[in-house]
Amino acid sequence: MTLRGHTEYVWSIDYSTFDDKHLLCSGSDDKTVRIWDIETSKQIQANEHLSEVHCVKFSPYHYYNHHRNVVCSSSRDRTIRFWDIKDNMKSQIFNRHGHSVCGIEFSSFNGGRYLCAASFDSTVRFLDIETSELLHVFRGHGSIVRCVEFSPLQTNNNNNGNKSNDIGIIGGNGYTICSGSWDNTIRIWDIETAKQLIVLKGHQYTVNTAKYGTNELGMIGGTNMILSGSGDKSIRLWDIRSSQQTQIFNGHTTYVYAAEYSPFVVKNIEVGGNSNVICSGSEDNTIRFWDIRSNNKELYVINGDKEGDGILCLKFLQLKKNKKNNNNCDVNLCYSSRLGPIRIWG
Repeated sequence: MTLRGHTEYVWSIDYSTFDDKHLLCSGSDDKTVRIWDIETSKQIQANEHLSEVHCVKFSPYHYYNHHRNVVCSSSRDRTIRFWDIKDNMKSQIFNRHGHSVCGIEFSSFNGGRYLCAASFDSTVRFLDIETSELLHVFRGHGSIVRCVEFSPLQTNNNNNGNKSNDIGIIGGNGYTICSGSWDNTIRIWDIETAKQLIVLKGHQYTVNTAKYGTNELGMIGGTNMILSGSGDKSIRLWDIRSSQQTQIFNGHTTYVYAAEYSPFVVKNIEVGGNSNVICSGSEDNTIRFWDIRSNNKELYVINGDKEGDGILCLKFLQLKKNKKNNNNCDVNLCYSSRLGPIRIWG
């Protein structure tokens, strides 16, 4: 499937299901935030910022608390905006940044009430969506902060349901944030105290993406792992407990903009069902899959078409199975490009 509409770099995509609809949102240098119905391959909405759009996310806060499907976007125009899909209108706007806003991420606790935003002003800002307040400013990076992510939802002591997470001032006691910067570092911050905990050094150029591991896929290392991609052409894995780089994957020939944990497993009787495959996308117009257990082995390469001219973002989707083609695999890979088209592979 190909989604056409953007005319410039598409930096960000996100996926959501709402009222049995499979939706995709995208943000581009053409200043637009676009919403797509994946089943029909049609664009259903387009909204505009005053400048380039760096990141888009579906809002879990509005979904869980108001059953509204809302997209959040960040832009070079220094704002974060919320777009209500049903009413096709702006529902909220944050303009607390003094410079371009890059990556954004919703909290993995308290129903996504909090939002972290990375900025060109070298800071990460922590916002309360419910009250529209700025709660923290994380300072320490020496250059543009390109990406930010909350640590995954904690499952320990969950006999009390979500109550075990509602401790501390914000409700994020024990949770952390990781941020990747053009100062070549990844930094980890304590949410409640706003203090810097760890600095991960090893990349030789800009860090463009950094993501926590997860226990959901059974990934080796779980939530103690961070995956990163860099302008130094490499993908790296880090162990938070030791603050050390554990693996490096080389093969791309230019900037790596995207890196994701995949749901795939390379069959091995000794390993069982643990996911051991990561995926990366680069300006070299390739998507590469790597086995994290096999001496950094490159498993497979997808070559992008000339119309795309570089891979900027990746997202694994869980779509309905294609009965017509007797396709039992419901995992699809969506990626965005420098020249506008968004592709979905199945």
